[in-house]
Parts: sequence; C-alpha cells; structure tokens
Amino acid sequence: MTLLLTIVLLISSCLMILLVLLHKGRGGGMSDMFGGGVSSSLGGSSVAERNLDRLTVGIGGIWFACVIALGLVLAYQN
Repeated sequence: MTLLLTIVLLISSCLMILLVLLHKGRGGGMSDMFGGGVSSSLGGSSVAERNLDRLTVGIGGIWFACVIALGLVLAYQN
C-alpha cells in the first residue's frame, strides 16, 4: 500500500509542477511597480484556461489525498 501511494504521489507531484508551469502569468509582482505591467486582459479567461484550472485543482486534490493517506499509513504501520 505504501509503495502504491508513493508512486501515485510522485506522479501527481510531477503533474502539478507541469500544470502550474503551464498557467499564464496574471501580472502583479515587481515589474508592475516600475511600469512594466502594460498588459490588457480582453474579456477574462478562455475555455482552455478554465479547463487547465479545473485539471490543476483535480490533480491538487489527488496530491493532497495521497499525502494524507501516506501519512496515515506510515503512522499506523506497526
């Protein structure tokens, strides 16, 4: 059980890194303080961005569940 949870945790961790890096930057940060943030958002997010958001939240939920389950399995493994 521990091996299965560890493998799922590793896969979901790699997917989370990939999905977070695929997200479009939202602005803010240091460049906006000095006038570098001249970007216009024309009408919100596209369908692809919303689907990417949903996928990221889903994989994040799987990652969180694996962390909790692995912690419980290792805590009560006697």
